[in-house]
Amino acid sequence: MAEGLSAAAANALLDTHHDTTYAFVQLHTAAPGAAGTTAIAGNATRKDTSAAWAAASGGSKVTDVDIDWSDAEVDTGEDYTHVSFWTDSSGGTFGGSGTLTANAVVASGDSFSILAGGMTASFTVAS
Repeated sequence: MAEGLSAAAANALLDTHHDTTYAFVQLHTAAPGAAGTTAIAGNATRKDTSAAWAAASGGSKVTDVDIDWSDAEVDTGEDYTHVSFWTDSSGGTFGGSGTLTANAVVASGDSFSILAGGMTASFTVAS
């Protein structure tokens, strides 16, 4: 017996979750924890990703534009390892987290980008 969401349900959830509800992404230097507040990067600027995602397809959603932090926003040297998703640019409600495929070591004054295609969200789809 197949398990998982239907592709249509997975796509609808992903499009709502990342495009409208939890559209702000924040960087972390370790796992964000159950509340999303652990190991917040010194560069705590949350970026609005509501227009950064392509439409979900087959239970998967991927960014189709770069998400950029300027050299002025990267104000401390650190190693980005995770991201969290939020309802607002500050405060708001935590909606989930994930790992960066490759850690990103930055120095103060660097810029940082998650390149188009560099962030994916997905569900297991019944087949």
